[in-house]
Order: sequence, then structure tokens, then C-alpha cells
Amino acid sequence: MATITSLTDRQTIPVQADETILVASLKAGIPHAHACGGQGRCSTCRVIVTAGLENCEPRQPIEQELATQLGFPDPVRLACQTHIQQQVELVRPVIDAIDHEIIKIEVIGGSCVRQIGEEKTVALLFADIADYTPFTASLLPYDVIHVLSRYFKIMGEVISTHHGTIVDTIGDGLFAVFGLEVDRPNCCLDAIAAGLSMFQALEGLNTYLCEMYQKTFQIRIGIHYGPVIVGNTVVNQHNRLAVIGDAVNVASRIESANKAIGTDFLISADVYQQVAAQIKIGQEFTTGLKGKSEIYQLYEVIDRKVS
Repeated sequence: MATITSLTDRQTIPVQADETILVASLKAGIPHAHACGGQGRCSTCRVIVTAGLENCEPRQPIEQELATQLGFPDPVRLACQTHIQQQVELVRPVIDAIDHEIIKIEVIGGSCVRQIGEEKTVALLFADIADYTPFTASLLPYDVIHVLSRYFKIMGEVISTHHGTIVDTIGDGLFAVFGLEVDRPNCCLDAIAAGLSMFQALEGLNTYLCEMYQKTFQIRIGIHYGPVIVGNTVVNQHNRLAVIGDAVNVASRIESANKAIGTDFLISADVYQQVAAQIKIGQEFTTGLKGKSEIYQLYEVIDRKVS
């Protein structure tokens, strides 16, 4: 039977013929980092083979592509992709107290789903308050906090009702993702339904704000559909949902485009392709987006045709 001697952990472990170095390490209880879930999409599981490199099977295309991109020398291997024939010795360069805590929370003791990165194609919704600074200028700071708390609570309930998840709130901005629930047939339709319901919910909030502060506000929403990495980051011993990818930036820029165009609800062509038969659109725009070199087709959402 092949064995791995981890000089980092001062431990020798057995390896079955069908197991990678990563699988064998995790089976042995070694806290071996693997941010992408062992898919060969990151370098956190890499090891340095100090003896027995000839006993490692050659790099397969996935590993070779990443090794070429990052300039890895031959002894640096991805543990998630490497099978061995006999004995090898290795060290793990990614290992310290912080790594141990992250892995413990994410892999060993974590209770959240999606503890490691996962590629998904989802609908991404960004919303913000139009003319937020003038709205808050005459309010006391604690009243601003009160208004935002009420706003985020109401909108959070709307988003949850339509099978979405709030990823983050920054200032007056809100970022939500749709498509994490596997049994939903059309996450873009869920996101648009949520957006329209947010405008409806805002009417009730504005009634309250008018009575309380003699003020109201409007919101702007942008939605995009595209591939992202969904996972959990560790913040103060707690898992926090993270959604990362260029599609997130595009969605944010689409929301921002509302101000320049003069609309309040825009979706990308990628979204429109998923829902064209089920929504009513107004104007169409061909425009650039801030920070992006491409030209985008955007659609103004008016209403849905079906429930």
C-alpha cells in the first residue's frame, strides 16, 4: 500500500489506489485546505513533494493548466488531483493557526451548507435608494439607522418570500442572490418577482415615512444572470455567505445604470433570455457600463404577464 509522510504534520498515512493525496489526508483527519472543494480550481491544497516525486502520477490537464498559469515547479503538486503509486514525503506550505481555524470551521465543525466554493449560475439583484444623501440630510443619525433597519427588514422578507438570499448590505445598498435553492425552475423569474414586490412593499414603507418624517424615497434595481463562485468565508468564527465573480460586478453596474438612463428597474440580456415570455418590458437600451469594456443590452422591467 502506498503511503504519504507529511513532514508538516509529522504523520504517515495510508493511501488507497483510488484516493488522491487530499482525500487520504482528510480521511486521516489532517486539516488540509481545499477552498474549491477539491476541483482543481484553486491552489490552496498544493503540496511540495520532497521525496518520491517519481511515485506520483503525471499531472492531468486540469492540474497542468493551473500549474502552468501559476508557474509551479515539478515538485509542487495539487493534492486534490495527485494520485501516488508508492511512498512519498511532502510538506504543506499553506498551514498556520489561522488556516487551522478556518478549516475547522468550514470542514470539520461547520454546520452551514456551502462551506467550500461551488460554481453556480444564479440571478444577482442589486438595489439602492435613489438620492439617499438628500433624503437623510435632515434626519438625525439614529433616525437614519431606524429607517434603514425598517427598510432592510421589509425587503429581506420580500426577497426571502421569492426564494432569494441577501448576501450583503452596504450603506443603503442591498445585494441578493437567487438560484441557491435547487428545486426552483427559474431563478431569474424569482428575482424579477422579488424586484417588483420590493417596489410594492416600498409604497407601504413610504406611507410610514411620510407620516413619521414627512419624507419618502424611491429605489433602483438591477438584475444580471451569470456564473459565480458561492461559498462561505469565515468572519469572527462564523460562516458568512460569499458570492464572487464578474457577474456580480455586472449586476452592480446595471443597477447603477438606472440613474444615468432615467429608469428604476433594469435587467441584462442574459436575464431577459430566461424570462422573455413571462414579463412585460418597457424601453430597451444599448449602453456601456462603468468599468466594463463591453456593450450591454439592457431592458426596463414594467410588469409580469403571469404570476
